[in-house]
Amino acid sequence: MSDGHTPSGGSARLNTGVAHNARVWNYWIGGKDNYEVDQQVGEQVAGMFPIIRDIARADREFLGRAVAHVAGDRGVRQFLDIGTGLPTADNTHEIAQRIAPESRIVYVDNDPIVLVHARTLLTGTRDGVTAYIDADVHDADAIVERAGETLDFTEPVAVMMLGILNFVLDYDRARDIVRRVMAAVPSGSLLVLTHPTFDAELGGEGQIPAMKFWNENATPPITARSGEDIAAFFEGLELLEPGMVSCAQWRADGSPAPVPQYGAVAVKP
Repeated sequence: MSDGHTPSGGSARLNTGVAHNARVWNYWIGGKDNYEVDQQVGEQVAGMFPIIRDIARADREFLGRAVAHVAGDRGVRQFLDIGTGLPTADNTHEIAQRIAPESRIVYVDNDPIVLVHARTLLTGTRDGVTAYIDADVHDADAIVERAGETLDFTEPVAVMMLGILNFVLDYDRARDIVRRVMAAVPSGSLLVLTHPTFDAELGGEGQIPAMKFWNENATPPITARSGEDIAAFFEGLELLEPGMVSCAQWRADGSPAPVPQYGAVAVKP
């Protein structure tokens, strides 16, 4: 359903009596940063939609492959990771800085639990920079302005939006957020994006009742979208091979089963 990312405003403030996406996602991938209410809702959703744990793992593995490609094969040294979620193993900065220690990473989130763990994220290499800003995905201009204190927007930037736009319920606003952020970065920059879908060809029909339950029992509210709508986020960009596919299958070894979460990487011409 997402990637543990938390963009909402006031509803993201700490409330341990209501299940919260960052913590439930953490529970699904085996983390410890969650509460009983998160476990209960997580179990209920997983009972309705058992593939959710596969989606969580596939999305995380996609991040690893995408960052390795962007840093290793394309030589990008700057990352803007919007909606990073709770830190686990192999976060964006760890992957990028293993390949290029001088890499600069800015994480963006506004969940209080994530903020508590920011000091974990803020341990990068001596040669590189790892910064963290508390900002809302809905405020793209503020994200760009604050990220510009760490990143050089005259050089390519990899903009990471994994499982984040599904929390922007208004589709036109979600597209505008992507346009605004990508307008701020130069040619050669990339958009790395995943998004849940209800498309039947990826087995996404089960997202609909599971998300309905989620929206009635947890925060922040979430939505899935069609592949056609998700593809439009890449308007004006050039998709890298193999295009937009299930995130489990993007440049993966072997033939993994698809999950109903699209993933793609595209470059700004």
